[in-house]
Amino acid sequence: MSEMARRKTPLNLAIVHVDPDAFVAHFLPWLEITAFLMMQSAGEPAADGPPPALTPQQLAGGAVHRIANDTLMAFCMTAALKGDGQAVDTVEAALREQFGKDFPGHVGLWPFRGDISAPVTLDDFVGQAGKKMLAGEISPPPMRGAESWNTGLRFLEKALGSNFKGEILYPLAVWTRARWEEVADKGVAFMAHIETNLPLLREALTEPRHDVAFIANLLLLGAPAVELDLQDEVQGMLRSLARR
Repeated sequence: MSEMARRKTPLNLAIVHVDPDAFVAHFLPWLEITAFLMMQSAGEPAADGPPPALTPQQLAGGAVHRIANDTLMAFCMTAALKGDGQAVDTVEAALREQFGKDFPGHVGLWPFRGDISAPVTLDDFVGQAGKKMLAGEISPPPMRGAESWNTGLRFLEKALGSNFKGEILYPLAVWTRARWEEVADKGVAFMAHIETNLPLLREALTEPRHDVAFIANLLLLGAPAVELDLQDEVQGMLRSLARR
């Protein structure tokens, strides 16, 4: 586990800071240690010493690809939150050169690249929102608040199930603050029930911590401001996360 932490820490930093070169450098060592630990967990015999290099069969296998997809999606999400499309291009090109077109994690990249007219899965929704953000496409003000709300919810849901939860949540919180500060400043004319919702949003934005509770609270308060009705399940999840 200490070796896992040693290998994951620089990858965490690469994801938080959207550093494509560091991400590529630490991507394979992370896959090696996770594959090694999965073998141990499954009771398979493992040699002493450092985790061995992955075989071509392992690199093509489902277990490695599942970890790689999660890892690449985490990088794409933080890059999208910063609008850094070039970083994703750099990572994709480097991984293609190293592993070929079916590189580990390529499926995690698909939703950020393709045109999905009718998103179904969480990955579809996250990828299509991220694709617009990476391209710098900004919706006009009447639509921007609701679109930001939906993006924030989908990114939050995806982050909570990722191996890089904390690394996604901090940039997401920073992005969330920026989006709702814009709504509370320049988007007031498009806000529903301004006299009620604007003071609540401004009060929530005084919270200095960039954490999951901050994100969830702004989603709760922001929904009525952009005229979105929350399903009971979503409202319950957000209320739970917003508690400190």
